[in-house]
Amino acid sequence: MVAIMLAAVALMRSVDTNTVIAGNLAFKQAATASANGGLERAIGWMRQVNANAATVSQDPFLDPAHPFNNDNAIAGYYSSMDAALDLTAASTWVDGKSANGGMDGSGNTIRYIIQRMCRVPNQVLSEANCMFSDATTDNDSHNTGQPFPKKGGKHPLNRVTVRVTGPKNTVSYIQAFIY
Repeated sequence: MVAIMLAAVALMRSVDTNTVIAGNLAFKQAATASANGGLERAIGWMRQVNANAATVSQDPFLDPAHPFNNDNAIAGYYSSMDAALDLTAASTWVDGKSANGGMDGSGNTIRYIIQRMCRVPNQVLSEANCMFSDATTDNDSHNTGQPFPKKGGKHPLNRVTVRVTGPKNTVSYIQAFIY
């Protein structure tokens, strides 16, 4: 009888442990899925900045006042890939009220940082020693319709890093290059 009772207790503990592990995996997957929202938010910010700059005829290849040529830590944008970054200190947005983060319906806090892939910060694109992409179509041969600046068919590369912090101290990161 004692052996059966010990086996029952061991079985219950095993089931509890499996449930905890499955729950933790679910939180991790939800956090990673939420990171796509941060990436889309970063792309949206860049499109809006580029559209606003185009209305005043600012050229990021020549105009030092173009927003892409200057760091904007509040918005999570850095004009150099060598900037010292801290995603844990980045501001967040809730319901779209701040520039570079947010909280989704699952309680995940989303933060992002955009880095222009240039060696020299706060310089025009033509003088900042930048990496460029000359892609005009994506992998499915669709026209990319780039909202970002280009000159001679080249687009400056930007790296977006998204950090998601979720329930039970779940942390997930994704990175993507956009142009």
